[in-house]
Amino acid sequence: MAPPLLSFENLGVNQGAGYLFRHLDINIQPRDRLALIGRNGAGKTTLLKLLAGVIEPDEGRRSIQPGLKLVLLEQAPSFEGFETLGDYAFSGDNAPPRYQIEAIADQLGVDLARNAQSASGGEQRRAAIARALAMEPDLLLMDEPTNHLDLAAIEFLESWLNRFKGAFVVISHDRAFLTRLTRQCLWLDRGDIRRAEIGFGGFDAWMERIQAEELRAAEKLDAKLKIEEHWLLRGVTARRKRNQGRLTKLVEMRAERKNMTGMEGTAKLALDTNDVRTKIVIEAKHISKSFGDREVIKDFSLRIRRGDRIGIVGANGAGKTTLLKILMGEIEPDSGSIKRADTLEAVIIDQQRASLSPEKTLRDVIAHGGEWIEIGDQKKHVVGYLKDFLFDPSLLDAKVSTLSGGERSRLLMAREFAQRSNLLILDEPTNDLDLETIDLLQEVISNYSGTVLLVSHDRAFLDNVATMTLGMDGSGIIDVVAGGYTDWQKQRADRLASTRKASPQAEEKTATKAVIPPKSGKVKLSYKDQRAYDLLPAEIEKMEQTIQSHETTLADPTLYSRNPEEFSKLSDKIAVLKAEKEEAEMRWLELAEQLEG
Repeated sequence: MAPPLLSFENLGVNQGAGYLFRHLDINIQPRDRLALIGRNGAGKTTLLKLLAGVIEPDEGRRSIQPGLKLVLLEQAPSFEGFETLGDYAFSGDNAPPRYQIEAIADQLGVDLARNAQSASGGEQRRAAIARALAMEPDLLLMDEPTNHLDLAAIEFLESWLNRFKGAFVVISHDRAFLTRLTRQCLWLDRGDIRRAEIGFGGFDAWMERIQAEELRAAEKLDAKLKIEEHWLLRGVTARRKRNQGRLTKLVEMRAERKNMTGMEGTAKLALDTNDVRTKIVIEAKHISKSFGDREVIKDFSLRIRRGDRIGIVGANGAGKTTLLKILMGEIEPDSGSIKRADTLEAVIIDQQRASLSPEKTLRDVIAHGGEWIEIGDQKKHVVGYLKDFLFDPSLLDAKVSTLSGGERSRLLMAREFAQRSNLLILDEPTNDLDLETIDLLQEVISNYSGTVLLVSHDRAFLDNVATMTLGMDGSGIIDVVAGGYTDWQKQRADRLASTRKASPQAEEKTATKAVIPPKSGKVKLSYKDQRAYDLLPAEIEKMEQTIQSHETTLADPTLYSRNPEEFSKLSDKIAVLKAEKEEAEMRWLELAEQLEG
């Protein structure tokens, strides 16, 4: 085995009241693709900074290969003291050449001349990613790299990491991102760390097996410890088992919605407004909206019924927020009409998330200091309600200031969901949440009886909750698809394949690329190149279908426990296929450019 790039022996960090973790041994090998997983407050970010050498441990010895180029992509890099995003990206003695950073920034769609202080979180994140990738590290450490990124930027980052020759360690809440990229897992749990030679797709099964073993061991201890272990270890496992029933119900709802919609992509729904189960809550007819010469919404019609969970996806600037505001009545369309039910009561959870007073207790936040709260038509005790959001009853009178970031996010969710409403608006709800809290949010949404409008770039989250997806590509045309993000992607791929078959040399556009078709009278290709140009689109399509099939198989939470060898083989196949697809796409682009002359 090759020597590790970086290792820690007997690592320990003391936080004053006790050790965050202790006696940890960590080795990172060349070509490792590690997912660092753990609850909020477990110490993931601290561990990443220790690996990077940004902070020093209280115990342990760090070893690093001489000459190793290590880069840390922080969750919230500081832009203080920099006038523009470019000043930040080009700063430092070891900064890569400007042209390398500018090339990656261009592909990420960020303007490096933008003022650093007024730039959005997404723009700052893109500039930081451009700098980190351009440095061509041997070891890349990433803390929530997909936060505030749109789908096109996430897909670019995935493509780059698939081709990356070095090793990386990543903390992320994006399940699709982790499943597609990682091959090993580091699980930081209650001060201990475990490593498994599996990608994130097999993590749940591996974790549940370990928890079951620990629960059996806990049964030999006293009753109090047994109860604590049961709550801690079995809570999430039981939730996942309930998720199986939730997902079955979601499939049925999507099938029902597809039957109502008719042909995929048709926005006008044939609904019976006399049926209370299909009562229309919002109806848009032939709406359009432009900003200057740019038309972001073209002749769009949609009926939203009670109980719909509608995901809105698309690149930044495609018009998602504009559409949401038109549906909510915050802005008016240039043409067309919007009709809303008179009884709509909306709760909005946006990216900023209203702050909580640090001196208030959990009881104050949820029940205004009382014992009971009303949830819909039900009255629930505050302890039982907080337990639904993974809070131990002993925290009832704890102050907000003592909670971790993840616990505060859960408390905010509990407060908002306790409000009386029949319409829930969620704008990037998974940003800064840990995986466990995202699981909880999915369950809460599935049990919500009202209508949900959701803007998100989290593909797995959309697949798990949306009954319908509105896909926006910036052209003004809005795809309406019964299902989640994967269903939208499949429709787009099918439409692209039909276009290719109808005209192999037609203009081909995707969310991240624009390919110029050959024109008459341009350069003539050799027989071999012309044949490659004609055949590559079908080969790329076949690769896409194979990758999707393998990823669907890999997503089975029982696969690793049943057949770890098959799991490993599939992970390797996916990586190879993605690299081959990227190479084929680049070859086709080169040939198209030659034909363009």
